[in-house]
Amino acid sequence: MGALATHDTIAVPNTNTSIPRLGFGVYQLYGQHCQRAVLAALAAGFRHVDSAQLYRNEAEVGAAVRQSPVRRDDVFLTTKIRAAAGSPEKTYRSALDSVNKLGGAGGYVDLFLVHIPGSSRAAREELWKALEQLHDEGKARAIGVSNFRVQHLEEMKEYARVWPPHVNQLERQLHPWCQQRDLVRFCRDNGIVLQAYSPLSCGEHLGDEALGAVAAKHGKSPAQVLIRYGLQKNWVPLPKSGNPERIKQNADVFDFALDDVDVETLDGLDRGPTGALFPANVR
Repeated sequence: MGALATHDTIAVPNTNTSIPRLGFGVYQLYGQHCQRAVLAALAAGFRHVDSAQLYRNEAEVGAAVRQSPVRRDDVFLTTKIRAAAGSPEKTYRSALDSVNKLGGAGGYVDLFLVHIPGSSRAAREELWKALEQLHDEGKARAIGVSNFRVQHLEEMKEYARVWPPHVNQLERQLHPWCQQRDLVRFCRDNGIVLQAYSPLSCGEHLGDEALGAVAAKHGKSPAQVLIRYGLQKNWVPLPKSGNPERIKQNADVFDFALDDVDVETLDGLDRGPTGALFPANVR
C-alpha cells in the first residue's frame, strides 16, 4: 500500500460517497466530555465520527460538529439503529430521530447502520427497510450493517432492495487476534467496506511482545501499529479515546508503513473467533 494521509477516503461501491479511511469512535463518551472529545478529534485531523443510538450521544456529536470550524460537508457522520420499534413506521421514525440529532432538522447522516442482527429475520427486514427509505430520501447517503455474519448478509438478498449493504462494521472483533478471514473475504468479494470498531482490541493485547517489537522498530506505540495494520488491510479503523493526547496520537499513523515482515508477524497472531490459535498460513 502506498502513502496515506489523514483525509484519504475509500469509495463506497454503488453510491456517490466516500468514507474517510480513519474514523473516531465515541462509545462510552457522554455529555460535554463527548463534545470535547469530538472537537479534539476534528482538530487532530479526524473527519469521520462513529456514533449510535445505543451510545446515547448522537446529540452531543451533532452539537460538536456544528461548533467545529470544520465544514459539515467535510465530516463523515455515522450512526446505528438499535432495534426494530414494532412497525415499519415506528422504526423509520426512530431512525429519522437519529438523523435529526446528528444532522439537525432537514439534515442527513453519511452512513446509517443496523447495529446488530439480533435473533429475528422479521426485525432485520424491518430495520433494513427503514434505512432504505432514509437512503431513498437522501437522509442517509449510505446504509449498512454491523456485526452481520455471512449468513445474515446472504439472507438479506431475500428482502433487500439495496444489496450488498455498503458497509459491515465489526465491533471488538477485527484486529490481529481476531481477523475473521472468511467474513473479510466475503465482504471484499462483494464490495462491502469493512469497518473495525475497537481496532485496539479494547486494550487487551497492547502488551503483546510481538506487537511491541513491531512498534519499537518503527518508533511508534502499539496502538499506532494496530491502527496502521487496519489501514493496510483496507479496513476502516475507528479508534476511540477521550484523552486529547491519545486522540492526536491515534491520528498520527500516516508517516510510516508496516513492511511485509511486520504484516506477517501480526497476521500470525490470529486466534480466530474462538480464541484458539489460528495458523498464520491460512488465508
